[in-house]
Amino acid sequence: MEKMIYLLENDEGITEVLQLLFNSEGYGVSAFSSVSSFMAGLSDHVADLFLLDVMLPDGNGIEVCSYLKSLEKTRNVPIIMMSAHADRYDIRRGCAAENFIKKPFDIHDLLRLVAKHI
Repeated sequence: MEKMIYLLENDEGITEVLQLLFNSEGYGVSAFSSVSSFMAGLSDHVADLFLLDVMLPDGNGIEVCSYLKSLEKTRNVPIIMMSAHADRYDIRRGCAAENFIKKPFDIHDLLRLVAKHI
């Protein structure tokens, strides 16, 4: 069974590229463009990895990360945070994410991070 990545990213261009990239690497992707759609999309099937943008139109990824770490079914699922503006140490300290990648990022660096945690 393919590993599933839940992607929370409001930039449609980035989402499209990441979906194509991850699919070509054999990963499944469920993509969400807002915190509300992400929360509604959490299901009984737990993702193998969460990739969360920090700045979103209806909330922020740090709060989502903290929420996921508070739930029994998702607390052990690795989380990689993405941001063009935030500081990696503040983000990781703020929500206990396993890793952080700064935008714009090299796709090979992102794939290495995903492979490390999934």
